[in-house]
Parts: sequence; structure tokens; C-alpha cells
Amino acid sequence: MKRRILVVSMLLLLGFLTWRFIRPMNIFIVEDKIAWPVDTSDAPALFGNLSAKVCGNCHKKIYSEWRTAIHSQAWTDPYFQADMKFDSNQFICRLCHTPLDRQLPSIITGYRDKNKWNPILKPNPGFDAALQHEGITCAVCHLRKGKILGVLGTTNAPHPVKKLDNPNRVCMRCHLVKSESFGVYVRFPPCGTVAEILGPQKGKKTKPGQRGKTGELTVSEIASLRCVNCHMPLVERPLVEGGKVRRVRRHLWRGGHDPEMVRKALTISVVAEKQGQGGYTFTLILVNSGAAHYVPTGTPDRHFTVLFRALGRDGSVLSQRREILRRNFIWRPFIIDIGDTRLRPGIPRMYRFTVPKRKNPAKAVISIRYHLLDEKRRKRIGYKNKEPISYEIYRKEVSL
Repeated sequence: MKRRILVVSMLLLLGFLTWRFIRPMNIFIVEDKIAWPVDTSDAPALFGNLSAKVCGNCHKKIYSEWRTAIHSQAWTDPYFQADMKFDSNQFICRLCHTPLDRQLPSIITGYRDKNKWNPILKPNPGFDAALQHEGITCAVCHLRKGKILGVLGTTNAPHPVKKLDNPNRVCMRCHLVKSESFGVYVRFPPCGTVAEILGPQKGKKTKPGQRGKTGELTVSEIASLRCVNCHMPLVERPLVEGGKVRRVRRHLWRGGHDPEMVRKALTISVVAEKQGQGGYTFTLILVNSGAAHYVPTGTPDRHFTVLFRALGRDGSVLSQRREILRRNFIWRPFIIDIGDTRLRPGIPRMYRFTVPKRKNPAKAVISIRYHLLDEKRRKRIGYKNKEPISYEIYRKEVSL
């Protein structure tokens, strides 16, 4: 009898682990704030089909900036399309990359599971494919209940306006997610940049970056995020063509795809020390001095590589050392965060590299690259990139 119970238990365990290996990976909880699309049924007729081009008739400079932003490519980005296809076209991804109800080919009528990764769908007669291709378009952030959310509140605008208590609130819809679900054991949920800034909720027994099932952010917490300070810098100009010159925010959202933005987040220094017998030791000091979140942030694919090399007079590599700054996960059968070597805000990181004189080096080279995607994963998901998936953000050469 005991043997039979043991065999049955082992078979059940094997079946459970097999299921965990083949099931879709639900990396966070789909909260109500992102479980349903943005309702556009009350949109004033003035907004037409809700295309950014309509808004651009008056907000010309904002429209021109949006067109250059990665937000405008949230749906068409070839990497996102390859990644989504690899993950069996999970419908939930659309709710952040194309959040308007008119951008979705299907209507969500409900969910089959608690964590809301398995929606019940029916065809959407109001689907607009052209609007879908605009990704995070103007109405995604600014249209709520027939009114435009804005920091100015009441204005002489031809459309109804509702004042935002803080512009950072809009960012939270997609950039703050929870991972408090069975099988997910991580410090910060992937795609949860806001959680990295907030850390654990004060006075509550929650994991870093998690706020509990009912923990809403206060107005002061939202103000402390300061997302817009870096990603939507202020500029003096009219909000609309011919209007009053005022301080308004640029709609650029530069981040990991922009080398200059990444460089602004870091303070980098190298100290060279001559050692006995003619050798050298180089100390690289990295500080995340410009970002309130970890760097890199966002998708776990992103990472830094630091490469130290000693070169001979003919350019040959005499010795080298590579460091990788990234999040490391076990993805199956459970999602477990096993290490995080990214740069925390304000905490210096030091690396030392020694070049012995006996190797007769001519030059020491220190370089840092930012990787949007790991090469192995690029091949795994079948992403045929036309643009580079990494770029150099720092390089220093020292003659010896």
C-alpha cells in the first residue's frame, strides 16, 4: 500500500513538473488597471479616429517628437513582434502595447483564470488596424472618460480637460506590475521599473517592489517617482501652435534605445596605478548617478558587458576579462530570481584589472556595451534584426 502511494505521488509530481515546463510563463499578475483596454466610447467627435495625427493638427511639436519615440513603435517594433510570436501571441501583451479598445482585434469579455492571463475573447467590430500600428498613441495616456488628462487642468482648449494630480501617474498603468503569484519568486517583476524605485512598502511585510494585494500608491509616492523628469524633460514653448509660451514636457521617452540617455545615467571613471616590476592595475568605478531605478531596467534581456583587454604591439589580445551586469533567472519549472548585478542607484561598483609587465603590453582597453538583447535569445526567438542589438557607451584606451 505504501509503495502504491509512493508511486502515485511520484507520478503526480512528475506530471506537475511536466506541466510547469510546458505551460505559458505568466511572469506577473494582470491587475485590473491593465486587464481591460482603455475605453474610448465617450471620446468627443472632435478627436475623429483617435489617431495621433488628429492631435498633431494643434500639438505639432509634440506630435513630431512622439513620431521619433519608441512608444510610437510599441506595436510595430520587430523585436516585440518576434518575441510575442515566440511566446504564442499572448493577448495580454497587447494591453500595454496597444491599450485602446479600438486597437484590439478582439473584445475581452472575461477571464478564465485568477491571474488574468487567459482572456475570453470575441471579435471586435470597432477594431482599427491603422490605430493599432500607432502603439502608445496620444489617447492611450491622455484620454479617460471623454476628457483629456493634462497638467494644466481647465484651459481654453476645444475639448474637455481633466487635471492630473501628478503626470507620473500615467506611467504606472504599464510600468508597475506585481508578481505575487504561485511559481514566481523574484525581487522585482520583469517590466516593473516603478517597483525598483519604490522598493518595499514602508511598515508592511512585503517583498522589495511589491505592495500587497490592495496597496495603492499615495499622491506623494507618485510624485517621488520622477519618471517625467528624465524621460519627458521640460522645455519652454507653446503647448499649441501660436499659443502662450510656457513650460511643457517633451514627448520623447528616451531610454535604453538611446546611447546618450544611458550615458547620462552613469558616472564612469578609471584609475590607473603602476605596480611593482612595471605592471599596472586599473580600477573601473561605475555609479548609477542619474536614474532612480536600476540600470539597465525593463525587460530582463537588457544588460551591460564590461570588457578589459591588454593588447600587444601588433594588436593581439594578451589577456582579457569580461563582466556582465544583468538579472539572472531560472525560468522553469518556476521563475526564480537567482542574481542581480545591475547598477543600483547611487551605489558605486568597482572592478580591478591587472596587466603584468612580463606580457609586454602596449595598450590597455576598457569598454562598456549596452545590450538590448542577448545574442542567444535573439537566435532562439528567431529575431532577424536590421538594427544593432548592442552599442558601446564607454571606451578608454591607455598606452603602457
